[in-house]
Amino acid sequence: MRHAESQPAAIEFIGVDKSFGVPDTPSWVLAAREVTFAVAPGEVVSIIGPSGCGKSTLLNMGSGLAKPSAGIVKVGGEVVNGPNKHVAFMLQKDLLMPWRTIAQNIEFGLELRGVAANQRHAVSSQLIAQCHLTGFDNHYPHQLSGGMRQRAAMARTLAVDPLVLLMDEPFSALDAQTKMILQQDLARTVAQQGKTVLFITHDLSEAVALSDRILVMSERPGTIVEQIKVAIPDRDNPMQRRKDSRVGEYVARLMDLLKLDANTEVH
Repeated sequence: MRHAESQPAAIEFIGVDKSFGVPDTPSWVLAAREVTFAVAPGEVVSIIGPSGCGKSTLLNMGSGLAKPSAGIVKVGGEVVNGPNKHVAFMLQKDLLMPWRTIAQNIEFGLELRGVAANQRHAVSSQLIAQCHLTGFDNHYPHQLSGGMRQRAAMARTLAVDPLVLLMDEPFSALDAQTKMILQQDLARTVAQQGKTVLFITHDLSEAVALSDRILVMSERPGTIVEQIKVAIPDRDNPMQRRKDSRVGEYVARLMDLLKLDANTEVH
């Protein structure tokens, strides 16, 4: 992780509330309440919490796709007032465009920014190799496995060189083996490039394996009830980190905070 005391937080939430109107009624639902936290440049922070507690809503506000009802969100020290080119989003669904090749999908964000074709190609070629997609640049999404499609989605996310990666359960639909391989690829890339990540997951072991810090949210209206620093080495090598005996201790603590027991299904 890069230490940057003189730099502003990569992404910061200050006293953020978010309410939603209920269709066809005068009612409002408070999804998030008084959320305050900051993520330092180069830090990987995971958010866990019950379904419906506002985790994805926070990412939407961080990207500028939604506005807070109260409070402010900053990226790189600047208040977010709309869609923000300094962040990139990766979701559970790859959302690749079926009519574009893998290389064309990876280059899409650069194309929107007016980057020249030769520069776009150089970036996509590098990321295709980096994300273990060599030989598939001219294939279409339907010709790839689910894991390979998520690799392509990760490459597309990295292509625009964002300050902050916002990741909403990007590996949850994959089988266990593929998930661990992609976690490894992500962790190494993030460490090498010094990227900042705000990561949502329901998988407690995944949160421990990938993160510098874990934020625990309450039930709706969601607020941060605990911040846990993961004091285990090898953040850039989650497969190695998972072998550490302390992982189980962190998972047990998170289960206690979430009020989970042996009869609760953990996703």
